[in-house]
Amino acid sequence: MYVLHENPDWIPPFQAAFDLEGVPLKEWSLTSGSIDLSQPPPEGVFWSRLSASSHTRGNPFAKDYARAVLRWLEAAGRRVINGSEVLELEVSKVAQHLALSSARIEVPRTVAVFGRADLSDRAREFTPPFITKHNQGGKGLGVRRFDSHAEFDTYVGGGEFEESADDITLLQEYLTAAEPCITRVEFIGGRFAYAVRVDTAAGSFELCPAEACAVPAQGFAPAACEVPGTGAENSLFRRREDIDAHTPLIVELEALLAATGIEIAGVEFIETTDGRLVTYDVNTNTNYNPAVEAAEEISAARRVARFLGNELSLLR
Repeated sequence: MYVLHENPDWIPPFQAAFDLEGVPLKEWSLTSGSIDLSQPPPEGVFWSRLSASSHTRGNPFAKDYARAVLRWLEAAGRRVINGSEVLELEVSKVAQHLALSSARIEVPRTVAVFGRADLSDRAREFTPPFITKHNQGGKGLGVRRFDSHAEFDTYVGGGEFEESADDITLLQEYLTAAEPCITRVEFIGGRFAYAVRVDTAAGSFELCPAEACAVPAQGFAPAACEVPGTGAENSLFRRREDIDAHTPLIVELEALLAATGIEIAGVEFIETTDGRLVTYDVNTNTNYNPAVEAAEEISAARRVARFLGNELSLLR
């Protein structure tokens, strides 16, 4: 069982879970290395955990390495979890938006702008407040709220403008939540696992649930995922028991995952003051929050290990 990734900080919880399940796990770094295209890949199951935010950790070419490796694996007929087509969804919010929209799942109004030249003009199509975000996102990259067009013009023309890794900036309607939270739904093996309520009262757009991203509640960690602390005593994350596999949106999302080949993911949506249910993010490199799972008999990481262990046993 191979896990392809570029961030070793996210692996220990999975390594522990795989050990408990008796599934051998081998890391495959996407930061360097080589493959002989004339030779077949090793036997096994391959799980891609390439993150859209890899460039923020000094790995700007990890997605390109992943593209090459995944195509090589797939050409040889290897079993790949979240393969090359899923990778393209991970690194492009435009692709996510179009996939969700095609499945008739409501998404926020969005304009993709290439470069800076059209940003101010296209922003006039949105009534403030509105937000920006990076097309190749993760970690809340480029997500900013603007309360006037003048404020936005100053940002675009000044030195604080945050360039996207692919030079694509999204302009998006600002969604006002009925409650100060968003909901993140976890899927394993393409099936609903559980839903998590994430508190956004502090105003943060950086909502990574991973333990490696947690910092004290009073501060932020620029080297991690910059999300306030997630200790069990003050966790921003808690289970939503009112959402299950029969919830209409969950049924729609499972169908979307099946259609796009996504097998492990976290999908985020918001319930707005005007009664809309708007889905805005698909994370195919998903992490799990320990505070949420403290009372769980079987953690999500162990569920992943069991799912992948079963896939491995099929090869045997």
